[in-house]
This record gives sequence, C-alpha cells and structure tokens, in this order.
Amino acid sequence: DKAPLSKSLLLVPSALSLLLTLLLPHCQRFFVYDLQAVKDDFQIWRLICGRIICLDLKDTFCSSLLIYNFRIFERRYGSRKFASFLLGSWVLSALVEFILVEAVRYSFGIAAARNLPSGFLAPVFALFVPFYCSIPRVQVAQILGPLSITNKTLIYILGLQLFTSGSYIWIVAISGLVSGICYNSNVLRVHQVLCIPSWMAKFFSWTLEPIFASSEPATEARIGMGATVDIQRQQRMELLDRQLMLSQFAQARRQRQQQGGMINWNRLFPPLRQRRNINYQDGRRSEQQASPPLEVSEEQVARLMEMGFSRGDALEALRASNNDLNVATNFLLQH
Repeated sequence: DKAPLSKSLLLVPSALSLLLTLLLPHCQRFFVYDLQAVKDDFQIWRLICGRIICLDLKDTFCSSLLIYNFRIFERRYGSRKFASFLLGSWVLSALVEFILVEAVRYSFGIAAARNLPSGFLAPVFALFVPFYCSIPRVQVAQILGPLSITNKTLIYILGLQLFTSGSYIWIVAISGLVSGICYNSNVLRVHQVLCIPSWMAKFFSWTLEPIFASSEPATEARIGMGATVDIQRQQRMELLDRQLMLSQFAQARRQRQQQGGMINWNRLFPPLRQRRNINYQDGRRSEQQASPPLEVSEEQVARLMEMGFSRGDALEALRASNNDLNVATNFLLQH
C-alpha cells in the first residue's frame, strides 16, 4: 500500500529475468553488462539494458527481497522522491563503475569490464545509505553476550549475500554505496540536478499507478509465527494506539469543519515517544505533566507540504507526533 513504484520494481524485473532464463535464453546476450563493449564498440544501449534485468536468479531473488524491505522510503518520502533517488543513484553509479574498472585495470592488470553482473543492483546498494542513516535500530534479541539481533540484521545479511554472489559484484556494490552517499548528501546538491520532473511524475501517476496500486491493508494486523509474547503485545498496543488516534483525529476534523479554526492536536494526541517502552502508570503521570511547546523541523514541514497538506496541518501533526514524520504522514493521509 502507498508504494506502487516498489511493487513495479519487485514484479516487472523479476518476471523478465525468469522469462529470459527459462524461455528466451538466446536473448540474454542483449542484457549482458559489458563495459568493454560500451567503450570499444560504442554500445551505449548496454548501459540501460545491462543495468535493469538480472541474468542471475540468485541476484534477482536477493535484490527483490531488499526492494520489498526498502519500500518504507517510498511511503515516507513519496513516489517521486523515491524515483528521483533511484534515478540519481543509477546514473551516478554508472560513472563510478567506469572509474573503478579503469582503476582495477591500471593497478592490477585485471580486465573486469566484461564480467560485471547485470541488473538493477547499484540503486539497491545505494538504498543502504538512507537505511543506515534514517531507520532506527531496535534490538530484538541478544545472543553471545554483546552480540544482538536488531530489526535491521536481516537486511544487512541479505546485502552481504548479494555482495558475495559474484566475482566483481563488489564494483557494483561500491559504486552504488558511493552514489547513494553523493545523492543523500546535501553538500553536493546532486538531488537538485538528477530528479524526476513533475510532469513526468504526474504522467506515470495517471498511467502506471492504477496498475500497481494496492488497497489499504486490513485493520487487523497479522503476527508472524514464532514471534515472542513481548513482540506480540507491543504490536497489539501499537495497533490499538493508532486506531484510537485516528478515530480522535477524524472526530476533530469533523468538529473543525463545523466550527472552523485549528485542531488542538496536543490536547488530542499526547506525544507518542512519552508512551513508548514505559508502563501504564508512568504513562499516566507523564501525560498529566504539562510539556513545553515542541519545536518542529522546517524540513519535515516542507516534506509534508510537498505532499499537498497545508502548513497549519503539517505543523500541528508534527507537534502531535513529536516530530515523527512517518506517524504525522499517516494521520494526514488517512483523513
């Protein structure tokens, strides 16, 4: 839900990879990522065909799982910004790959230009940069003393599996990480140059989004097998908390439409971070104490305004969610 681009990247390249492997093996030569052919024979089309479809089913499976887990960025930033990041990292990684291949050839005398793995791999590695920087680390279990399993451990294991799947895939991985750092950095301003135009975003929104859009999931959340009692309890509490807030938000919206004026978000929704990882008694005492006005990040306000919300609603939603952009966006999108 709310991630049509991730769904298309999950389905279309995987289907084409299976088609080439099982039914059209003789056409695989057109999708080989051969930089030497690009350099010597000016086969520029290989920079596109060779960097979209994976010819190795193992790489297809790992990259599809990673794209599925990285769909949170499309939900958080919107399809246009997510597509701009993928486009920018895809273009930058091609340049970095040329530099790395030439550096390996001059330093070690190894010609790696004809053995690079094909597929949409560099943008997948680039997504590890915002994943490391912006996704919080939550400990799930602890093993062998200082070692612990977190909510990000499985993603890193998948990335390591993809990193070790071929001889020269490390070149694609490094180029993807470098391009992700360059695009994610505000100093280089790459995101202002390599971005999806608004008219193109609207065109694909009208044409392709209805095909790959998914309906909103059911209210009752399913808990996976093997989950501990603590995890189940935490998920149930978060689900009930979200349902309560959305119902209060809908009621406040109706009151504002009848009476006019702004919603007192802080009265309706106490900051969520005061109610996490504490018991109910401590939660009641913290809610009774008056808290000072919360400073709102202008960058997050701008992101919500880019999605079409008014500045007033964006400010109040961020104050109510204690500057949690994901929670504030869910409130505004649901109503």
